[in-house]
Parts: sequence; structure tokens; C-alpha cells
Amino acid sequence: MTGKIAIDAFGGDNCPEIEIEAAVSAARNGLRIILVGDEAKLRERLAKVGARERATIEIRHASEVITMEDIPSKAIRNKRDASMPVCFDLVRAGEADAVVSAGNSGMMLACGLFKFRRIRGVDRPAIVTCFPNPKDVTVLLDMGANVDCKPINLVQFAVMGAVYARVEHGKRRPVVGLLSNGSEASKGTDLTRAAHRLLRAHPSEVFEYAGYIEGKDLFAGEIDVVVTDGFTGNVVLKTVEGTARLIVNLLREAVDASPMRAKLGARLMRPAFDQFKRKSDPDSYGGAPLLGVDGTAVICHGGASVRAMLNGIRLADRLAKRGTAPGLRDALGQHEALFAAAKAEESAG
Repeated sequence: MTGKIAIDAFGGDNCPEIEIEAAVSAARNGLRIILVGDEAKLRERLAKVGARERATIEIRHASEVITMEDIPSKAIRNKRDASMPVCFDLVRAGEADAVVSAGNSGMMLACGLFKFRRIRGVDRPAIVTCFPNPKDVTVLLDMGANVDCKPINLVQFAVMGAVYARVEHGKRRPVVGLLSNGSEASKGTDLTRAAHRLLRAHPSEVFEYAGYIEGKDLFAGEIDVVVTDGFTGNVVLKTVEGTARLIVNLLREAVDASPMRAKLGARLMRPAFDQFKRKSDPDSYGGAPLLGVDGTAVICHGGASVRAMLNGIRLADRLAKRGTAPGLRDALGQHEALFAAAKAEESAG
């Protein structure tokens, strides 16, 4: 039996059309959906959909909308009937199993903290994303939830990222690396050096710690989970996305400007180009889960396409069914000595 996914229908840049189309596609594939937002507007747009699809999609009215300009700490108190927090309320009440939104990521974090609460033992939740590599994928966290981090946060990200790599990508004992500006132990910052010492001193049964890694190692396929602070992670994410778009555009321009023979060769290479585009397209991963809160929440890009939103819905359904939150609770409990050492070091400093 599939779970029921609550979709913030008024979160994205092109809402609610993108959300509705993705919801309809998900419903056609057997997923159960609750669209949350202005009921009249949603019913008006759903009227164009076939009767069968309308019958499998629930609508829950929400009178307010969270915007990108809203300050999360104020909106969580003043806009309680907005579509995003109502989605979280549905999960908390047991009426849905997961939340998907392309809205304000800061507000998603606030809702996760105040509506779901943190999993016991988690100091700060993290947002996780994935990059393709020659063997499979590389998991990266944090990608923006925590700009300023302490060593305790990075070591907890290592545990949470390892659990995600196991649950979502089947990595039995993931290899974890700490992103730095060199592989030598003397490199990095006070933050990374402290986290490195802690992870070296407390080996884990859940993951293998590989030490420092550099940016080039993100795509080598030897590291399953890359740990960094949210500022660096977000810069990495945006740089990788921009580079992938540049490569695709340069290839297209080169082919268009080529003589006929080159164009014919490019046509023969088209399957390879299409495969590259599919693997480098962030839409194929759908969304970024918020790890460390006691529930399933997936954040999609504000300008998410229908395909990205649909894949975000599918990801939320998988994570809810596979019990990511319980897996995190168990893994965190196995690393109490590591976390205690991190907090002791912080107190001593």
C-alpha cells in the first residue's frame, strides 16, 4: 500500500499548475495525493482532469500562502493556515505520510523543527542532495540548512548521510568523506580539523570514514557521502548545476556551428549526449530530503518542472515507506560516544 503524500500546491514559482500536473501523474501511477491550498482554485484547475484522476486526489483547503519574502520565524506563528504548515499538520495528525513542497526552504526547515520536531540526538537537521558519479551517486549534506556549523553538526551529518545512502541507494556500509581544500590532515579549517579528529577517533559500524576529500573527489565514484557545512554545500550545488548546464549548452552550440559532417557525427552520438543530459539533470533526483526531523519532508527547487516535482513525490513516498526516520534514530543511538566527545571538545574550547 502506498503512502499518502501531502503536496504544498502553492509553494513553487509556477504554482499551482506544476504541482497539479505532478499530482495527477503521481495519482495515475497509484500514489495517493492530498493537494493543499486554495480549494476553489484547485478545484477549478482539476476540473480539466479526467474523473478518475480527480477521484484519487484529495483537496485540503488552506487560506494562506508562504512567500519567498516571508521570514520563517514569523510566518510559522502568523501564517498557521498557509499551505506549507498545513501539509506538516496533516502528517503530524497521521492523515498523510510525507510532505513535498517547492516553497521557501527556510520555512520548510522551520516547519520541520516546530511541527515534526528533531529526532532525539540531532542538534541540527540537514538538507541532502545527490550528484551522479561513474558508479552510482554521491550524497552531499548539508546543502543549505546550516550556514554556520560546529564539529558536532558535521559528525552528525556523517551519520545521517550514511543512513540516507543505505536507505535510498542501497549502500550497505557507505564511505564517508569530509570536504576540505586538501587531503592532508593539516589542511582545512578549525571546524573541519576538529570534525576530522573526532571521526578518526571513533570508528563507526554504520559507515567507513575515508578522511578529507577534495572537490574533484565528488565525481570519482569512490566516496558515497560527502559532509560539509551548509554554506559550502550550497555553493558546491549551485556550481555543479551551472557547470552541467554550461557543458550541455556548449555541446549544443558546437554542433549547431559545425559543418554537415560534424553534425552527422553528433547525430550518431546523440544517445550518449542524451544519457549525459539525463544523468546530469537535477530534475531526475526530484527533491532534497530534510534529514534529522521526525518525519518525511522533501524540498523541491522553486522553479521545479513537473518531472522534478513528480520525482520529489516518488522520493517522499519511498522514504516514508522505508522508514528513514526510524533508521536515523537507531544509527544516532549507536554513536553516542562520538557525539559526547564532540560536545566535550566544544565545551573545552
